[in-house]
Order: sequence, then structure tokens, then C-alpha cells
Amino acid sequence: MKYLSVIFYGAMFSVLSNTGYAARGNFDFDRWNDIQTSIRIDAQQGKISSDVIDATLKNPVFIPKIVYNDKNQSEFKLTLRDYLNRTVNSERIRTGHNMSHKYPTLLGKTSMKYGVPKNVILAFWGMESNYGSVKKAYRLKDAFFTLMYDGRREAFFKQQLLSLMKIADKNNQDINNIYGSWAGAMGHFQFIPTTLSQYGADGNADGKIDIINNISDAMFSAGNYLNKLGWNPNERIAYKVLIPADFDTDLINGDKKFTIAQWADKGVLNSDGTQLIKSDMVVGLVSDNNDDTVSNLVSSPDNDVDVQSVKVAYLTYPNFYRIKKWNNSNWYAIAIAELSDKLK
Repeated sequence: MKYLSVIFYGAMFSVLSNTGYAARGNFDFDRWNDIQTSIRIDAQQGKISSDVIDATLKNPVFIPKIVYNDKNQSEFKLTLRDYLNRTVNSERIRTGHNMSHKYPTLLGKTSMKYGVPKNVILAFWGMESNYGSVKKAYRLKDAFFTLMYDGRREAFFKQQLLSLMKIADKNNQDINNIYGSWAGAMGHFQFIPTTLSQYGADGNADGKIDIINNISDAMFSAGNYLNKLGWNPNERIAYKVLIPADFDTDLINGDKKFTIAQWADKGVLNSDGTQLIKSDMVVGLVSDNNDDTVSNLVSSPDNDVDVQSVKVAYLTYPNFYRIKKWNNSNWYAIAIAELSDKLK
């Protein structure tokens, strides 16, 4: 079946970024049609109803702004310090405390059922949708068609669209009324469709899972997801420390792990400049190699004043790496750690 038209929405097509199908000048109608044909075939094989298939393929919109956003994600552009200033700000902390007082019973039930502390649930809620205040930006089907066409992760976004179609079919929803972010995430905790399909939980026992309009379902789903990732409520996420300004940069991306005793031997200090309490706990270390801000630390380890240049870093515990399965960003995981501490 051929599709004879395409709707463009947003910025001029010709000003897109310099990679992917969307940057090759003229719009490839054959490719756009082939994508839709492929979706129809796979959806039929997946036993998705013809009503949902037809609704999905009714006037999908190509949105250049989505491609631009995909190439210019802010957390890859900002220093860690700037990212934390933007995400862990006084307004988000204040609103988080307000939400804690507004939903004490629901937060308590979620924490009790899934073993995830209330302040951690609040931190994810704040980071993902600013406690539900983020506006619905795009029809999710349009986001997925656009990102499939651009081609950078075509198979991934095709999987998301098919999963969304199955969700709409199962819950008798109009797929054209399901909105979310440009990247295809939805609801209070910004789940992508495959995550919702796997970890969605019914928080109010009404037999449905609606993470967009039902805060109970949203919180239970977030708690269930973190629980399945192995969240340990008795363990910290990250611990702010100091490292020498000339510290080995190969060791500060979180991938290399040593015991805290070994990190101490490498010169890692508490944030107040005192020595770490040595232990056999195995952790990683994250710092911003692109931020050259250093400060001078004055200490007197042997009654001799020692001045050294130091930078901020974070020891990263197993919960940190569980967060990265939610969002594979060191900056994001550190922001969750900082915000959850502020919301205790």
C-alpha cells in the first residue's frame, strides 16, 4: 500500500542537522512510504487490530524540530556543574517537598511495596517531568515516525511505535491522542512504550495502567521499574569527594571500579578535605574532564601545611549504575543523587 502525502510540522526541512536521512536535502517520499508499509506488515503479524493500525497510519506527521532536538541534547553539551545548576535548582527542590506533603500516603505505599525510598521516587519524578508539569509536546506516533525516518536508531524507534500500538490496542485508546516528549517518552516518569509494557503497574487497582493521567499508576510503575533494576534502599547513590586536579582522566568516567580504600590511596578525599574512611566497598568515580575549575585545598596531614589543587568528583555506588539503566547518563545519575538528598 502506498502513502501519497506527508505533513511537515515545525522548522523548515532544509535547516536540519548534518547527519541522517533528514539532512540529505529533498524529502524521500519512497522511504517515508516504505516505513509505513513496514509498520503495517509488522503490526498485522503482531496481531494488532486493524482499527489501531489504520489510526496509526492516518496522516503521520514529519517534525523537523524533533530531529534537531535529537542532535542537540543539552546534557551532552553542558558541564556537570552547569547541568546540576539547571536540574537541581531551588524551585525543583521546593516543589518536591510540596509534593511530598501532597502525596504522603501514595509515596509511602509505593516505597513500602517496591523498596524504593520516597525521596528517590520524588527525584525521578522531578527530573523526568518536573512533577507532572511538563506539557505534552507531540503525538508519540509522529515522534516515532520522524525518528525512524531520520534513521539514526530506526530499529529502536520502530520497536517503540509497535509497542505503543499494542498498548493502545490493549487499553482501547486512540493512538492519535497519546502525547509525550519529542523522544517518545510519556507520563509523569517519561516511560518509553517498551518500558511501560514491561514495568507498568496498576496503582489504583482499576484494571488499567495509565501513567499519563493517573499518578498512582505512574508512581507504582516507577517503583516497580526501579525495584526490578535491583534498587538497594540501604545503599547510597553517589558521594561527593575531591580529587587532585591532575588526577588520571582515564579513571573518572565511572567505568573503572576500585575499593574505597584503593581510591583513598590514589588521593581521593572527602569533600571537606579529610581522608576517606577506607573500606572494601567497590565503587566507581565520576568527574567532569571538560570542567577545568579547580580550587586550592589547605590541609595539615603531618602538622605541615599542604596546599593542593583539587576538583569535585563523585564516588559512584551500585545504585548509580541502576539509574544508568533508566537513563544512560552520568550527569543524570548524579543529578538524581543530589536531588534525592535534598528531598530527604
